[in-house]
Amino acid sequence: MTAGSMENVELFSSEGKGRGLKAAKEFFAGDVIFAEPAYAAVVFDSFIAQVCHTCFKRQEKLHHCGQCKFAHYCDRTCQKDAWTNHKNECSAIKRNGKVPNENIRLAARIMWRIEREGSGLTEGCLVAVNDLENHVDNFGEEERKELMVDVQTFVDFWLPSSQQFGMQYISHIFGVIKCNGFTLSDQRGLQAVGVAIFPSLCLVNHDCWPNCTVIINNGNHEAVKSMFHTQMRLELRSLGKIEKGTELSVAYVDFLNLGEERRQQLKRQYDFDCTCEHCTKRLKEDLMLGVREDENKPSQGMVKDVIQFSKDTMEKICKARSEGAYHDVIKLCRECLKKQEPVLADTNIYMLRILSLASEVLSYLQNFEEAAEYARRMVDGYLKLYHPNNAQLGMAVMRAGVTHWHAGLIEVGHSMICKAYAILLVTHGPTHPITKDLEAMRAQTEMELRMFKENEYVYYMMREAALKNQPVHVMPEPSSNTTPSSIFHKKQ
Repeated sequence: MTAGSMENVELFSSEGKGRGLKAAKEFFAGDVIFAEPAYAAVVFDSFIAQVCHTCFKRQEKLHHCGQCKFAHYCDRTCQKDAWTNHKNECSAIKRNGKVPNENIRLAARIMWRIEREGSGLTEGCLVAVNDLENHVDNFGEEERKELMVDVQTFVDFWLPSSQQFGMQYISHIFGVIKCNGFTLSDQRGLQAVGVAIFPSLCLVNHDCWPNCTVIINNGNHEAVKSMFHTQMRLELRSLGKIEKGTELSVAYVDFLNLGEERRQQLKRQYDFDCTCEHCTKRLKEDLMLGVREDENKPSQGMVKDVIQFSKDTMEKICKARSEGAYHDVIKLCRECLKKQEPVLADTNIYMLRILSLASEVLSYLQNFEEAAEYARRMVDGYLKLYHPNNAQLGMAVMRAGVTHWHAGLIEVGHSMICKAYAILLVTHGPTHPITKDLEAMRAQTEMELRMFKENEYVYYMMREAALKNQPVHVMPEPSSNTTPSSIFHKKQ
Protein backbone atom coordinates (compact mmCIF):
# COMPACT_ATOMS: atom_id res chain seq x y z
CA MET A 1 0.00 0.00 0.00
CA THR A 2 1.37 3.37 -0.96
CA ALA A 3 0.78 6.94 0.15
CA GLY A 4 -0.29 9.32 -2.58
CA SER A 5 -0.19 12.94 -3.71
CA MET A 6 -1.83 15.14 -6.36
CA GLU A 7 0.92 14.06 -8.78
CA ASN A 8 -0.86 10.71 -8.95
CA VAL A 9 -3.91 12.17 -10.71
CA GLU A 10 -4.67 14.18 -13.84
CA LEU A 11 -7.52 16.62 -14.40
CA PHE A 12 -9.47 15.96 -17.60
CA SER A 13 -12.82 16.58 -19.26
CA SER A 14 -15.06 13.56 -18.62
CA GLU A 15 -17.68 12.99 -21.33
CA GLY A 16 -21.14 13.84 -20.06
CA LYS A 17 -19.84 14.66 -16.57
CA GLY A 18 -17.70 17.79 -16.92
CA ARG A 19 -14.39 17.75 -15.11
CA GLY A 20 -12.99 14.55 -13.66
CA LEU A 21 -9.80 12.93 -12.40
CA LYS A 22 -7.94 10.00 -13.91
CA ALA A 23 -5.04 7.90 -12.65
CA ALA A 24 -1.60 9.15 -13.68
CA LYS A 25 -0.09 5.75 -12.74
CA GLU A 26 -1.16 2.22 -11.88
CA PHE A 27 -2.71 1.59 -8.46
CA PHE A 28 -3.52 -1.50 -6.44
CA ALA A 29 -6.06 -2.26 -3.71
CA GLY A 30 -5.43 -0.16 -0.61
CA ASP A 31 -3.17 2.43 -2.27
CA VAL A 32 -3.70 6.03 -1.15
CA ILE A 33 -4.13 7.91 -4.42
CA PHE A 34 -4.08 11.32 -2.76
CA ALA A 35 -4.56 12.88 0.67
CA GLU A 36 -6.12 16.33 1.07
CA PRO A 37 -6.54 18.53 4.16
CA ALA A 38 -9.88 20.29 4.54
CA TYR A 39 -10.14 23.80 3.10
CA ALA A 40 -12.59 24.55 5.91
CA ALA A 41 -14.42 22.33 8.41
CA VAL A 42 -16.90 22.67 11.29
CA VAL A 43 -18.44 20.38 13.89
CA PHE A 44 -22.17 19.63 13.68
CA ASP A 45 -24.35 21.71 16.00
CA SER A 46 -25.30 18.56 17.95
CA PHE A 47 -21.66 17.66 18.73
CA ILE A 48 -20.20 21.06 19.67
CA ALA A 49 -19.14 19.97 23.18
CA GLN A 50 -18.35 16.30 22.38
CA VAL A 51 -15.96 16.60 19.43
CA CYS A 52 -12.63 18.40 19.04
CA HIS A 53 -13.05 21.33 16.61
CA THR A 54 -9.60 20.65 15.10
CA CYS A 55 -9.15 16.90 14.66
CA PHE A 56 -12.85 15.91 15.01
CA LYS A 57 -12.09 13.14 17.49
CA ARG A 58 -14.73 12.37 20.09
CA GLN A 59 -13.42 12.87 23.61
CA GLU A 60 -14.95 12.64 27.08
CA LYS A 61 -13.16 15.76 28.33
CA LEU A 62 -12.49 18.73 26.09
CA HIS A 63 -11.03 22.19 26.77
CA HIS A 64 -13.07 25.15 25.52
CA CYS A 65 -11.91 28.46 24.12
CA GLY A 66 -11.46 30.87 27.02
CA GLN A 67 -12.88 33.81 25.06
CA CYS A 68 -16.00 32.62 23.22
CA LYS A 69 -16.57 29.45 25.30
CA PHE A 70 -17.85 27.83 22.09
CA ALA A 71 -14.92 26.01 20.43
CA HIS A 72 -13.72 22.79 22.11
CA TYR A 73 -10.36 21.06 21.75
CA CYS A 74 -8.52 17.90 22.79
CA ASP A 75 -5.57 19.84 24.15
CA ARG A 76 -3.41 22.94 23.67
CA THR A 77 -1.90 21.50 20.49
CA CYS A 78 -5.28 21.30 18.76
CA GLN A 79 -6.26 24.72 20.14
CA LYS A 80 -3.07 26.30 18.84
CA ASP A 81 -3.49 24.69 15.41
CA ALA A 82 -7.06 25.98 15.23
CA TRP A 83 -6.41 29.62 16.08
CA THR A 84 -5.89 30.85 12.50
CA ASN A 85 -9.32 29.52 11.50
CA HIS A 86 -11.04 30.27 14.81
CA LYS A 87 -9.76 33.81 15.41
CA ASN A 88 -12.40 35.66 13.36
CA GLU A 89 -15.09 33.16 14.32
CA CYS A 90 -14.29 33.79 17.98
CA SER A 91 -14.69 37.57 17.53
CA ALA A 92 -17.95 37.17 15.59
CA ILE A 93 -19.47 34.89 18.24
CA LYS A 94 -18.55 37.33 21.03
CA ARG A 95 -19.93 40.26 19.02
CA ASN A 96 -23.25 38.51 18.21
CA GLY A 97 -23.71 36.80 21.55
CA LYS A 98 -24.89 33.60 19.86
CA VAL A 99 -23.59 30.83 17.59
CA PRO A 100 -25.12 30.33 14.12
CA ASN A 101 -25.76 26.89 12.63
CA GLU A 102 -23.09 24.70 11.02
CA ASN A 103 -23.75 25.90 7.45
CA ILE A 104 -23.31 29.55 8.41
CA ARG A 105 -20.16 28.74 10.37
CA LEU A 106 -18.69 26.76 7.45
CA ALA A 107 -19.47 29.52 4.94
CA ALA A 108 -17.83 32.07 7.26
CA ARG A 109 -14.69 29.94 7.66
CA ILE A 110 -14.43 29.53 3.89
CA MET A 111 -14.72 33.27 3.28
CA TRP A 112 -12.35 34.24 6.08
CA ARG A 113 -9.78 31.94 4.49
CA ILE A 114 -10.42 33.48 1.06
CA GLU A 115 -9.99 36.91 2.68
CA ARG A 116 -6.59 35.80 4.04
CA GLU A 117 -5.27 33.89 1.02
CA GLY A 118 -7.11 35.01 -2.09
CA SER A 119 -9.06 33.03 -4.69
CA GLY A 120 -9.46 29.83 -2.72
CA LEU A 121 -6.73 27.90 -4.57
CA THR A 122 -4.30 26.42 -2.06
CA GLU A 123 -0.92 24.82 -2.64
CA GLY A 124 -1.27 21.28 -3.99
CA CYS A 125 -4.98 21.74 -4.69
CA LEU A 126 -6.36 21.06 -8.17
CA VAL A 127 -9.23 23.54 -8.14
CA ALA A 128 -10.15 26.80 -6.39
CA VAL A 129 -13.24 27.09 -4.20
CA ASN A 130 -14.35 29.91 -6.51
CA ASP A 131 -14.47 27.43 -9.42
CA LEU A 132 -16.52 24.70 -7.75
CA GLU A 133 -20.05 24.00 -8.97
CA ASN A 134 -22.88 25.54 -6.94
CA HIS A 135 -26.08 24.71 -8.94
CA VAL A 136 -27.81 27.74 -7.41
CA ASP A 137 -29.56 28.42 -10.73
CA ASN A 138 -31.29 25.03 -10.42
CA PHE A 139 -32.62 25.59 -6.89
CA GLY A 140 -36.36 25.18 -6.40
CA GLU A 141 -38.57 27.77 -4.73
CA GLU A 142 -38.14 26.34 -1.20
CA GLU A 143 -34.38 26.02 -1.65
CA ARG A 144 -34.16 29.64 -2.76
CA LYS A 145 -36.10 30.77 0.33
CA GLU A 146 -33.73 28.78 2.57
CA LEU A 147 -30.77 30.28 0.72
CA MET A 148 -32.00 33.82 1.31
CA VAL A 149 -32.46 33.10 5.03
CA ASP A 150 -28.92 31.67 5.22
CA VAL A 151 -27.45 34.65 3.37
CA GLN A 152 -29.14 37.13 5.69
CA THR A 153 -28.05 35.18 8.79
CA PHE A 154 -24.52 35.12 7.41
CA VAL A 155 -24.50 38.88 6.82
CA ASP A 156 -25.65 39.48 10.41
CA PHE A 157 -22.89 37.17 11.73
CA TRP A 158 -20.07 38.48 9.50
CA LEU A 159 -17.66 40.93 11.12
CA PRO A 160 -18.00 44.52 9.83
CA SER A 161 -14.20 44.81 9.91
CA SER A 162 -13.77 41.86 7.54
CA GLN A 163 -13.77 42.05 3.74
CA GLN A 164 -17.31 42.53 2.47
CA PHE A 165 -18.57 40.07 -0.18
CA GLY A 166 -21.51 40.57 -2.52
CA MET A 167 -24.78 38.65 -2.19
CA GLN A 168 -24.08 36.69 -5.38
CA TYR A 169 -20.72 35.46 -4.10
CA ILE A 170 -22.16 34.55 -0.68
CA SER A 171 -24.90 32.60 -2.48
CA HIS A 172 -22.19 30.82 -4.52
CA ILE A 173 -20.46 29.67 -1.31
CA PHE A 174 -23.71 28.32 0.14
CA GLY A 175 -24.36 26.51 -3.14
CA VAL A 176 -20.88 24.99 -2.99
CA ILE A 177 -21.56 23.76 0.54
CA LYS A 178 -24.90 22.24 -0.47
CA CYS A 179 -23.39 20.37 -3.43
CA ASN A 180 -19.93 19.59 -2.07
CA GLY A 181 -20.05 19.62 1.74
CA PHE A 182 -18.32 16.40 2.81
CA THR A 183 -19.51 14.52 5.91
CA LEU A 184 -16.79 14.07 8.53
CA SER A 185 -16.74 11.06 10.85
CA ASP A 186 -15.19 10.56 14.28
CA GLN A 187 -11.83 8.84 14.70
CA ARG A 188 -13.31 5.36 14.33
CA GLY A 189 -15.54 6.19 11.38
CA LEU A 190 -18.64 5.18 13.33
CA GLN A 191 -20.52 8.47 13.58
CA ALA A 192 -20.98 11.57 11.44
CA VAL A 193 -19.78 14.57 13.49
CA GLY A 194 -19.07 17.43 11.08
CA VAL A 195 -18.93 18.83 7.57
CA ALA A 196 -16.03 20.14 5.46
CA ILE A 197 -15.00 21.27 1.99
CA PHE A 198 -12.28 19.30 0.17
CA PRO A 199 -11.93 21.02 -3.25
CA SER A 200 -9.92 18.30 -5.03
CA LEU A 201 -12.34 15.56 -3.92
CA CYS A 202 -15.14 17.49 -5.63
CA LEU A 203 -13.48 16.66 -8.96
CA VAL A 204 -13.90 12.91 -8.44
CA ASN A 205 -17.08 11.87 -10.23
CA HIS A 206 -19.71 9.44 -8.98
CA ASP A 207 -20.19 5.81 -9.95
CA CYS A 208 -22.54 3.42 -8.15
CA TRP A 209 -19.82 0.72 -8.47
CA PRO A 210 -16.70 2.88 -7.93
CA ASN A 211 -13.01 2.04 -8.10
CA CYS A 212 -12.13 4.24 -5.09
CA THR A 213 -13.37 5.01 -1.60
CA VAL A 214 -12.92 7.97 0.72
CA ILE A 215 -12.06 7.89 4.43
CA ILE A 216 -11.18 10.55 6.99
CA ASN A 217 -7.81 10.25 8.71
CA ASN A 218 -8.19 12.31 11.88
CA GLY A 219 -4.44 12.79 12.19
CA ASN A 220 -2.11 12.15 15.12
CA HIS A 221 -1.11 14.66 17.80
CA GLU A 222 0.26 12.06 20.23
CA ALA A 223 3.93 12.50 19.35
CA VAL A 224 5.95 14.47 21.92
CA LYS A 225 7.42 16.78 19.27
CA SER A 226 4.90 18.79 17.26
CA MET A 227 7.01 18.37 14.10
CA PHE A 228 5.77 14.77 13.99
CA HIS A 229 2.10 15.69 14.34
CA THR A 230 -0.22 15.03 11.41
CA GLN A 231 -3.39 16.97 10.63
CA MET A 232 -6.84 15.70 9.76
CA ARG A 233 -7.10 14.85 6.08
CA LEU A 234 -9.19 13.02 3.56
CA GLU A 235 -7.72 9.98 1.80
CA LEU A 236 -8.81 8.72 -1.61
CA ARG A 237 -8.01 4.99 -1.61
CA SER A 238 -8.06 2.45 -4.42
CA LEU A 239 -10.50 -0.49 -4.05
CA GLY A 240 -8.64 -2.68 -6.55
CA LYS A 241 -6.25 -2.53 -9.45
CA ILE A 242 -6.64 0.70 -11.45
CA GLU A 243 -4.83 1.05 -14.77
CA LYS A 244 -3.08 4.28 -15.70
CA GLY A 245 -5.49 6.61 -17.53
CA THR A 246 -8.62 5.15 -15.89
CA GLU A 247 -11.16 7.64 -14.54
CA LEU A 248 -11.32 7.66 -10.74
CA SER A 249 -14.75 7.41 -9.13
CA VAL A 250 -16.41 7.22 -5.73
CA ALA A 251 -20.00 6.45 -4.70
CA TYR A 252 -21.86 9.56 -3.54
CA VAL A 253 -24.72 7.41 -2.16
CA ASP A 254 -25.06 3.94 -0.67
CA PHE A 255 -25.30 1.21 -3.31
CA LEU A 256 -27.89 -0.74 -1.31
CA ASN A 257 -30.84 0.96 -2.99
CA LEU A 258 -32.66 0.32 -6.25
CA GLY A 259 -31.16 2.08 -9.26
CA GLU A 260 -34.14 4.41 -9.63
CA GLU A 261 -33.93 5.37 -5.94
CA ARG A 262 -30.21 6.12 -6.28
CA ARG A 263 -30.81 8.18 -9.41
CA GLN A 264 -33.54 10.21 -7.71
CA GLN A 265 -31.34 10.87 -4.68
CA LEU A 266 -28.40 11.91 -6.87
CA LYS A 267 -30.60 14.21 -8.95
CA ARG A 268 -32.19 15.77 -5.88
CA GLN A 269 -28.97 16.31 -3.93
CA TYR A 270 -26.27 16.70 -6.60
CA ASP A 271 -28.30 17.76 -9.66
CA PHE A 272 -27.11 15.17 -12.19
CA ASP A 273 -28.49 12.06 -13.86
CA CYS A 274 -26.46 8.93 -13.12
CA THR A 275 -25.57 7.00 -16.29
CA CYS A 276 -23.28 4.39 -14.70
CA GLU A 277 -23.49 0.80 -15.87
CA HIS A 278 -25.21 -0.43 -12.72
CA CYS A 279 -28.02 2.13 -13.14
CA THR A 280 -28.53 1.85 -16.90
CA LYS A 281 -28.39 -1.98 -16.91
CA ARG A 282 -30.09 -2.32 -13.51
CA LEU A 283 -27.37 -4.67 -12.35
CA LYS A 284 -27.99 -6.58 -9.09
CA GLU A 285 -31.64 -5.45 -9.02
CA ASP A 286 -32.82 -9.02 -9.62
CA LEU A 287 -31.19 -9.84 -6.28
CA MET A 288 -32.34 -6.65 -4.52
CA LEU A 289 -35.95 -7.46 -5.44
CA GLY A 290 -35.49 -11.23 -5.18
CA VAL A 291 -38.37 -13.50 -4.17
CA ARG A 292 -38.39 -17.12 -3.05
CA GLU A 293 -37.96 -19.55 -5.94
CA ASP A 294 -39.14 -22.80 -4.33
CA GLU A 295 -42.27 -24.80 -5.21
CA ASN A 296 -44.42 -22.23 -3.37
CA LYS A 297 -43.27 -19.26 -5.44
CA PRO A 298 -45.38 -16.26 -4.40
CA SER A 299 -47.63 -14.37 -6.81
CA GLN A 300 -46.84 -10.82 -7.93
CA GLY A 301 -49.75 -9.56 -5.85
CA MET A 302 -48.40 -11.24 -2.74
CA VAL A 303 -44.92 -9.76 -3.34
CA LYS A 304 -46.39 -6.28 -3.81
CA ASP A 305 -48.38 -6.57 -0.57
CA VAL A 306 -45.35 -7.73 1.44
CA ILE A 307 -43.16 -4.92 0.10
CA GLN A 308 -45.81 -2.33 0.98
CA PHE A 309 -46.15 -3.89 4.44
CA SER A 310 -42.36 -3.65 4.81
CA LYS A 311 -42.37 0.05 3.89
CA ASP A 312 -45.20 0.79 6.33
CA THR A 313 -43.40 -1.14 9.07
CA MET A 314 -40.18 0.79 8.47
CA GLU A 315 -42.04 4.04 9.14
CA LYS A 316 -43.38 2.62 12.42
CA ILE A 317 -39.90 1.39 13.35
CA CYS A 318 -38.37 4.82 12.71
CA LYS A 319 -40.96 6.42 14.99
CA ALA A 320 -40.46 3.84 17.77
CA ARG A 321 -36.68 4.10 17.44
CA SER A 322 -36.73 7.89 17.72
CA GLU A 323 -38.74 7.53 20.94
CA GLY A 324 -36.31 4.96 22.36
CA ALA A 325 -39.00 2.25 22.38
CA TYR A 326 -36.56 -0.51 21.44
CA HIS A 327 -38.73 -3.44 22.56
CA ASP A 328 -41.44 -2.12 20.23
CA VAL A 329 -38.84 -1.97 17.44
CA ILE A 330 -38.01 -5.66 17.96
CA LYS A 331 -41.70 -6.61 18.01
CA LEU A 332 -42.24 -4.77 14.70
CA CYS A 333 -39.14 -6.39 13.16
CA ARG A 334 -40.26 -9.90 14.13
CA GLU A 335 -43.76 -9.30 12.74
CA CYS A 336 -42.32 -7.99 9.48
CA LEU A 337 -39.84 -10.86 9.08
CA LYS A 338 -42.67 -13.34 9.66
CA LYS A 339 -44.47 -11.79 6.66
CA GLN A 340 -41.32 -11.49 4.54
CA GLU A 341 -39.71 -14.92 5.00
CA PRO A 342 -42.24 -16.99 2.98
CA VAL A 343 -42.14 -14.44 0.13
CA LEU A 344 -38.83 -12.54 -0.18
CA ALA A 345 -35.33 -13.85 -0.90
CA ASP A 346 -32.54 -13.23 1.62
CA THR A 347 -30.97 -10.68 -0.77
CA ASN A 348 -34.14 -8.59 -0.98
CA ILE A 349 -33.29 -5.08 0.27
CA TYR A 350 -36.55 -4.78 2.23
CA MET A 351 -35.68 -7.90 4.22
CA LEU A 352 -32.05 -6.82 4.64
CA ARG A 353 -33.13 -3.49 6.12
CA ILE A 354 -35.27 -5.25 8.73
CA LEU A 355 -32.50 -7.77 9.51
CA SER A 356 -30.01 -4.94 9.99
CA LEU A 357 -32.29 -3.02 12.37
CA ALA A 358 -33.22 -6.14 14.33
CA SER A 359 -29.61 -7.24 14.85
CA GLU A 360 -28.49 -3.75 15.89
CA VAL A 361 -31.27 -3.20 18.44
CA LEU A 362 -31.10 -6.75 19.83
CA SER A 363 -27.35 -6.29 20.36
CA TYR A 364 -28.05 -3.12 22.30
CA LEU A 365 -30.59 -5.04 24.40
CA GLN A 366 -27.91 -7.77 24.92
CA ASN A 367 -30.01 -10.48 23.26
CA PHE A 368 -26.93 -11.59 21.36
CA GLU A 369 -28.01 -15.05 20.20
CA GLU A 370 -31.04 -13.81 18.27
CA ALA A 371 -29.08 -10.76 17.08
CA ALA A 372 -26.34 -13.04 15.75
CA GLU A 373 -28.76 -15.06 13.64
CA TYR A 374 -30.20 -11.92 12.04
CA ALA A 375 -26.70 -10.48 11.56
CA ARG A 376 -25.50 -13.66 9.82
CA ARG A 377 -28.40 -13.55 7.36
CA MET A 378 -27.80 -9.85 6.76
CA VAL A 379 -24.10 -10.41 5.99
CA ASP A 380 -24.90 -13.31 3.65
CA GLY A 381 -27.13 -10.95 1.66
CA TYR A 382 -24.68 -8.04 1.72
CA LEU A 383 -21.85 -10.22 0.38
CA LYS A 384 -23.93 -10.94 -2.74
CA LEU A 385 -24.77 -7.27 -3.35
CA TYR A 386 -21.89 -5.01 -2.31
CA HIS A 387 -18.50 -4.53 -3.96
CA PRO A 388 -16.15 -6.97 -2.13
CA ASN A 389 -14.09 -4.05 -0.79
CA ASN A 390 -16.99 -1.76 0.14
CA ALA A 391 -16.35 0.09 3.43
CA GLN A 392 -19.96 -0.23 4.59
CA LEU A 393 -19.81 -3.97 3.94
CA GLY A 394 -16.66 -4.16 6.07
CA MET A 395 -18.29 -2.26 8.94
CA ALA A 396 -21.40 -4.47 8.77
CA VAL A 397 -19.32 -7.66 8.83
CA MET A 398 -17.35 -6.29 11.78
CA ARG A 399 -20.52 -5.58 13.77
CA ALA A 400 -21.87 -9.04 12.92
CA GLY A 401 -18.61 -10.65 14.01
CA VAL A 402 -18.65 -8.82 17.35
CA THR A 403 -22.28 -9.86 17.87
CA HIS A 404 -21.39 -13.54 17.29
CA TRP A 405 -18.42 -13.18 19.63
CA HIS A 406 -20.67 -11.77 22.38
CA ALA A 407 -23.11 -14.64 21.74
CA GLY A 408 -20.35 -17.19 22.36
CA LEU A 409 -20.34 -18.30 18.71
CA ILE A 410 -16.58 -17.97 18.52
CA GLU A 411 -15.98 -19.84 15.25
CA VAL A 412 -18.32 -17.70 13.16
CA GLY A 413 -17.38 -14.57 15.11
CA HIS A 414 -13.65 -15.01 14.45
CA SER A 415 -14.26 -15.75 10.76
CA MET A 416 -16.34 -12.57 10.34
CA ILE A 417 -13.83 -10.42 12.23
CA CYS A 418 -11.04 -11.72 9.94
CA LYS A 419 -13.20 -10.96 6.88
CA ALA A 420 -13.93 -7.44 8.12
CA TYR A 421 -10.24 -6.86 8.86
CA ALA A 422 -9.30 -7.82 5.30
CA ILE A 423 -11.85 -5.36 3.85
CA LEU A 424 -10.93 -2.45 6.14
CA LEU A 425 -7.22 -2.92 5.46
CA VAL A 426 -8.09 -1.83 1.90
CA THR A 427 -10.71 0.83 2.66
CA HIS A 428 -9.20 2.36 5.82
CA GLY A 429 -5.57 1.23 5.90
CA PRO A 430 -3.59 -0.51 8.67
CA THR A 431 -3.10 2.58 10.86
CA HIS A 432 -6.74 3.67 11.10
CA PRO A 433 -8.14 3.28 14.67
CA ILE A 434 -10.99 1.00 13.57
CA THR A 435 -8.52 -1.28 11.75
CA LYS A 436 -6.31 -1.39 14.84
CA ASP A 437 -9.38 -2.27 16.94
CA LEU A 438 -10.15 -5.11 14.54
CA GLU A 439 -6.57 -6.34 14.65
CA ALA A 440 -6.80 -6.60 18.45
CA MET A 441 -10.19 -8.38 18.18
CA ARG A 442 -8.76 -10.79 15.64
CA ALA A 443 -5.90 -11.71 17.97
CA GLN A 444 -8.25 -12.13 20.93
CA THR A 445 -10.80 -14.27 19.06
CA GLU A 446 -8.01 -16.36 17.54
CA MET A 447 -6.74 -17.17 21.05
CA GLU A 448 -10.28 -17.97 22.22
CA LEU A 449 -10.90 -20.14 19.16
CA ARG A 450 -7.80 -22.23 19.92
CA MET A 451 -9.06 -22.66 23.49
CA PHE A 452 -12.51 -23.61 22.19
CA LYS A 453 -11.11 -26.28 19.86
CA GLU A 454 -8.98 -27.76 22.64
CA ASN A 455 -11.84 -28.05 25.13
CA GLU A 456 -15.31 -26.60 24.52
CA TYR A 457 -16.47 -27.23 28.09
CA VAL A 458 -13.52 -25.37 29.64
CA TYR A 459 -13.92 -22.53 27.12
CA TYR A 460 -17.58 -21.93 28.02
CA MET A 461 -16.87 -22.24 31.77
CA MET A 462 -14.11 -19.61 31.53
CA ARG A 463 -16.29 -17.39 29.36
CA GLU A 464 -19.18 -17.56 31.82
CA ALA A 465 -16.86 -16.74 34.73
CA ALA A 466 -15.39 -13.79 32.84
CA LEU A 467 -18.83 -12.40 32.02
CA LYS A 468 -19.87 -12.59 35.68
CA ASN A 469 -16.85 -10.53 36.69
CA GLN A 470 -17.04 -7.97 33.91
CA PRO A 471 -20.08 -6.63 32.01
CA VAL A 472 -20.23 -7.40 28.33
CA HIS A 473 -19.17 -4.45 26.19
CA VAL A 474 -22.38 -3.76 24.26
CA MET A 475 -23.05 -1.83 21.10
CA PRO A 476 -23.74 1.90 21.49
CA GLU A 477 -27.35 2.99 21.72
CA PRO A 478 -28.97 2.79 18.25
CA SER A 479 -28.93 6.21 16.64
CA SER A 480 -29.98 7.64 13.30
CA ASN A 481 -26.84 9.82 13.31
CA THR A 482 -24.44 6.98 12.48
CA THR A 483 -22.09 6.36 9.59
CA PRO A 484 -23.47 8.42 6.68
CA SER A 485 -25.04 6.61 3.72
CA SER A 486 -23.78 9.31 1.35
CA ILE A 487 -20.28 10.79 1.40
CA PHE A 488 -21.44 14.37 0.95
CA HIS A 489 -23.35 16.20 3.66
CA LYS A 490 -27.02 16.98 3.08
CA LYS A 491 -28.33 20.04 4.93
CA GLN A 492 -30.85 19.06 7.59
